[in-house]
Amino acid sequence: MTTELSAPPTSKPLRSIKQPRLPKQAPLIAVAVAVAAGALLGLSLGWGLAPIVVLAGLLYVIGLTVWSRIVETPRAATDRLITSLVWVSLIIALIPLVSLLTTVITKGAPAITGTFLSTSMRGVISGPGGINHAIIGTLLITLGATVMAVPIGLLTAVYLVEYGQGSRLAGAIRFLIDVMTGIPSIVAGLFAYALFSLILGPGTFFGFGGSVALTILMIPIVVRSSEEMLKLVPSDLREASYALGVPKWRTILKVVVPTAMAGIITGITLAIARVIGETAPLVIAAGVTDSINTNLFSGQMTSLPVFVYNSYSNPGSEVDVAVQMAWGAALVLIVIVMGLNILARVLGKILSPKTGH
Repeated sequence: MTTELSAPPTSKPLRSIKQPRLPKQAPLIAVAVAVAAGALLGLSLGWGLAPIVVLAGLLYVIGLTVWSRIVETPRAATDRLITSLVWVSLIIALIPLVSLLTTVITKGAPAITGTFLSTSMRGVISGPGGINHAIIGTLLITLGATVMAVPIGLLTAVYLVEYGQGSRLAGAIRFLIDVMTGIPSIVAGLFAYALFSLILGPGTFFGFGGSVALTILMIPIVVRSSEEMLKLVPSDLREASYALGVPKWRTILKVVVPTAMAGIITGITLAIARVIGETAPLVIAAGVTDSINTNLFSGQMTSLPVFVYNSYSNPGSEVDVAVQMAWGAALVLIVIVMGLNILARVLGKILSPKTGH
């Protein structure tokens, strides 16, 4: 008796889970094609550089997305689209920054000399002078504002996070902080001038008045940044400290604030960078002088922003020299702000709590 063996049923081939992907150089290829196509079309139509760049950006986003949709999955195409938009947005944000830095460095670097940085404008009749008096004024006025604003802002943030949760007073303070954030800087200068005019008499100009005006502008930034950093401290750290019998004030001083110190320093640096370039409140409250003044509580004091403003508004007979000095002062101001940011990064890394593994 014979048995017939039937052929095994044909099985469908397994579907590969590996999806087709564009080559790694796909974004670069898309950029090259978009730039070439945008330049060809723009030049043929007589467009300028800006329209050509915009057209190339649109072609890049659309072309890479369509290419990915043809070859890859819809999800991959969507990912390519969002990634392309992020990169285009980053480039758009960097364009004015790079342009600003390039312009300031190109026009301000020729003015930077040892004499320019070490002398003042006292007794200068013709020819370039120096900005030493403006550098000293900027540092002293900003230092005075920082000494006043940081303790007030940090202690206010500690109250809002640690003591005033859910209270009406905390809500009122947050509302007032939000209002102060939107106050124009010239209003702060008018307030400082009016305050010291009532106390010391009309026409009172001195560096401390400028520090008070900048303090008003710094406090909201310090409060908001410090509050957010303190909120990020895990509650487990507080509870562990309380469980060991440590009082609340000591827990805040030894646990909460050191844990958030890196973020707090960053917020303080942002506040300093926000006010160090202010002009209007210092013109009103601190006045203008061409001499070096190291006393915050006596005599008028000039800052770098005020020096730049005066060099452009009152250039005198040698306009080119005054304009070049203004660009040089602007470059020095940018360098000071960059130095403060680098210092804040270093201090934040040093003072931040060390994590064990």
